[in-house]
Amino acid sequence: MKKNNIVAGIDIGGTNTKVGLVTNSGNILCHALFKTGARDLYQQFLEKLEHQVKKLLATKQEEYELKAIGIGAPNANFNTGCMEYPVNFNWGEIIPLVDDVNKLFEVPVYLTNDANAAAIGELHFGAGKGMKNFVVLTLGTGLGSGIIVEGKLLVGEHGVAGEIGHISVDRNGRMCNCGLQGCLETYASVTGIRRTVFELIAAMREDSELRNISFNQMDGLAIADAALKGDVIAKKAFEFTGEVLGLKIANVVAVLDPEAIILTGGLTKAGNILLEPVRKSMERNLFKAYRGKIKVITSTLTGSDAVTGAAALAWSEI
Repeated sequence: MKKNNIVAGIDIGGTNTKVGLVTNSGNILCHALFKTGARDLYQQFLEKLEHQVKKLLATKQEEYELKAIGIGAPNANFNTGCMEYPVNFNWGEIIPLVDDVNKLFEVPVYLTNDANAAAIGELHFGAGKGMKNFVVLTLGTGLGSGIIVEGKLLVGEHGVAGEIGHISVDRNGRMCNCGLQGCLETYASVTGIRRTVFELIAAMREDSELRNISFNQMDGLAIADAALKGDVIAKKAFEFTGEVLGLKIANVVAVLDPEAIILTGGLTKAGNILLEPVRKSMERNLFKAYRGKIKVITSTLTGSDAVTGAAALAWSEI
């Protein structure tokens, strides 16, 4: 019996890595998630990845054949096939991910930035379907971005276009893992809003349920839940995060003139608690020609956008 073709989509995040087997229509047949172990050695990560992908393939081997692998990863260079200076990992400076994964599975492997993968997923299967110009911002451990211009992913001359997470909010601001100070991702990400909460806890005397949660246990949803209950510190944290992110989105709009900004990642679980201050700040800081024209929306791919996008990258290349 002739087998149907599938590809594997892999989304490497600072906290978790997601893997899925995906058809050419964007249907995820099966999926798995494992802790990235950013403090682990790179070889340990490869062993985990190999185990999870082969485990999924074993469940579909009678009906499907793996034809390629697409990977979305932080600081990935499409041109070189390497992760370059990944700031939230303990893997070294230049990681030849494409070559190493190819050796494990002996199929073509394609690599792009994790946020680029999310943008490709939105373009083909999600909120960006039917749009030609939009920007995806992934608000997770850090802040990634993928830019679609005239229906195509913007890669740039050196293969690393779209590092919006490392544009400056305050050159004397928070230290970023990249070595710079004041990067946007140190303010507008799950890690960033946690830092904001802890700064507010130190500066304010108001009672807050967040005072009882450790830094590592606190996530965007916990802060959002507190804000919904009227927690003053949680509400101020989202107001500040939305103000900063909206301002920088206005800067991006001035350069790219997109139809929409699509937000995805763990921080977007907060919903309108985040979206409302972002939209207000963006509109207030937009050049007049753009006001009332730029949509700020969330992903429709229910947490699998980067997996689907990485798979779409693989399908587009084979």
